[in-house]
Amino acid sequence: MTTTEWITDIALVLVVFRQLREDRLDLKTFLVPLGIVAFVAYSYLDSIPTAGNDLVLIATLMGVGAALGVAGGVYTRIRTLGGHVLIKAGAVSAILWVVGMGARMGFQMWVEHGGGADDVARFSLAHHITSQQAWVTAFVLMALTEVVTRVATIFIRSRRPGLTRTVSHPVPVTDRTA
Repeated sequence: MTTTEWITDIALVLVVFRQLREDRLDLKTFLVPLGIVAFVAYSYLDSIPTAGNDLVLIATLMGVGAALGVAGGVYTRIRTLGGHVLIKAGAVSAILWVVGMGARMGFQMWVEHGGGADDVARFSLAHHITSQQAWVTAFVLMALTEVVTRVATIFIRSRRPGLTRTVSHPVPVTDRTA
């Protein structure tokens, strides 16, 4: 893995750790992870392989990414306090995020340094996956889909009408000045 790949993979994993501490939902909540995966997509997606079962592989991993993203968004706590929407990634959300992002990193390490290249080549041949680029595309789109569905789920949940409103200061029960 190149230095750039390490930095982007670690940055994507760290995004959710930043959200383990409750913070305001703002534009950077959406732009940071979307910016990282946009950079990765720009760097690695030249074309989308369509021969053999390449699209099946890509769609399958995108489906996994979507499931992880939606679940991660659902398991992110969203509440309001003093007119501000706050979010906090729960343990389940963090675990799902690390599993999704870590799986891609782990797969790449296994193929490059762990002796997995021959196994992947045999699997690809047996299942009519035509190129290494199909795997790259599938994992990049998996990460992109996980990020987009997670932030979309958080955005949609933050706009729901029944969001709990919490007052930031105590409300007096009676007027004590009388």
